[in-house]
Amino acid sequence: MATEATFTVPSDQFPLGTVFDQLPNVRVELERIVPAQNVVIPYFWVRGTEVTDIEGEFTEHPGVKSIRLVDSVDDEYLLRVEWAIDYDDVLTVLAETGVPLIEAIGTNHQWTFEVRGDDRSDIVGFQRRCRELDIPITMTALHALTPVETTTEAGLTDTQLEALVLAYQRGYYESPRQVTLEALGEELGISQQAVGSRLRGGIKHVLGSTLSALTVQS
Repeated sequence: MATEATFTVPSDQFPLGTVFDQLPNVRVELERIVPAQNVVIPYFWVRGTEVTDIEGEFTEHPGVKSIRLVDSVDDEYLLRVEWAIDYDDVLTVLAETGVPLIEAIGTNHQWTFEVRGDDRSDIVGFQRRCRELDIPITMTALHALTPVETTTEAGLTDTQLEALVLAYQRGYYESPRQVTLEALGEELGISQQAVGSRLRGGIKHVLGSTLSALTVQS
């Protein structure tokens, strides 16, 4: 089923975040993304400041080919950036995987990206690709777009689901195991004890829900 997820990235880990070095109080919002040959072209708003040369506030970055002012109203600026598609970042992964970007907002603290997949496997694929490229994303929310969830889905926390999916894909439940809790913790950015706790909590809920359903059916 269609699924939306929210990810965060530290502000200094995203090319457009260079503006916060010069203008720490601004807010950046991506308007839309236009994939083109060898580039990704996002349109974005910069809000909360009045400057003469807004393009000049963005320092050079290898992921950005050019930035051009399209329009401005008071302290709001609409800009167009030509992105190098061979530079590894969230936007190029979105273009590569075909996962639509719903919203992206940047502050001097972090970038928040909301994406949508046809099902959860699209979200997992996007997340896996980011980790393969060492892009430090953190999933903060995950939910189905349909109003009806199974008892199992409704009871699992987002962090439990994230840990279970990653452990399954990395072969933690294979015999012999293909990955350790320590390695899973490094990917998730948490301790191996925290990974173990999330897995145990998630498995307990999945088993409980499954066994309860089987009992009712019998």
